[in-house]
Amino acid sequence: MTLLLTHPACLDHLTPPGHPERPDRLRAVAEVLGEDRFKALVRGEAPEGSLDSVSLCHGEHYVGELRHIAPTSGLIYIDGDTSMSPGTWEAVMRGVGGAVAATDAVMAGQHQNAFVAVRPPGHHAEVSKPMGFCFFDNAAIAARHAQRKYGIGRAAIVDFDVHHGNGTQDIFWSDPTVMYCSTHQMPLFPGTGASGERGEHDTIVNAPLASEDGSAKFRAAFENLILPQLQKFSPELIIISAGFDAHYRDPLASLNVKAEDFGWVTRKLMDTANASAGGRVVSVLEGGYDLQGLKESVAEHVTALMAG
Repeated sequence: MTLLLTHPACLDHLTPPGHPERPDRLRAVAEVLGEDRFKALVRGEAPEGSLDSVSLCHGEHYVGELRHIAPTSGLIYIDGDTSMSPGTWEAVMRGVGGAVAATDAVMAGQHQNAFVAVRPPGHHAEVSKPMGFCFFDNAAIAARHAQRKYGIGRAAIVDFDVHHGNGTQDIFWSDPTVMYCSTHQMPLFPGTGASGERGEHDTIVNAPLASEDGSAKFRAAFENLILPQLQKFSPELIIISAGFDAHYRDPLASLNVKAEDFGWVTRKLMDTANASAGGRVVSVLEGGYDLQGLKESVAEHVTALMAG
């Protein structure tokens, strides 16, 4: 059974008018996952995460400062892309809590896999720096939590968001126990993710793609580079940074991937998890800014998870 965790507080993180990372994204996800075909999903609310969990990946001073500047009214701008509203702190902490609770449920064997539908996303948040709509790196926190609580020796984070997860790469650059794999469009924000960026232990696997590369090259990047490296690494848990902004409708990029490609890659990752991780997969929502594209892509992704 697949677990779905979300929380209404994630709608209360407000962004400026016209901003792509908006509450309607989660409403679109809730709408599609409310259809009859997803009746079998086990649904729960993401609990509020702990500062102890956040500190697994982020500096204490940074966390304290972010909490301190969280506004009680209006919006404050951290950079040109990233802002906080009065509801942001709880939304961010529900994201952390959802990722941790999903990991607990999967590691305890209560669920084979889980999808955590939260916002804001997390994979651009570096150890001590928010950026690119992100504050804390939920996928990275989930991996560290699994290691600390369950003694996982090797965890893998696979990121198919169209933007490179510079935050996740930053956190695990010198860590031989976590493999980070990413397909992403280059050149594009945040400018990291060249194939030569491999980490101190060759556990960073970047497969940059060019504008308009589309389905065939997206799938080839997994078949030829990412999946073989993952299989060699033999992870005991796979965490997916599930961004859907590589979809051809998305306004922030032009990779031209189709919704069914996300179903395909999800099945491939589940096969890998079945081989070395007892089928354990935790997926955390990242980007995806065209609402129709997001709905189609999430439907394919979750359908694949449920078939596991």
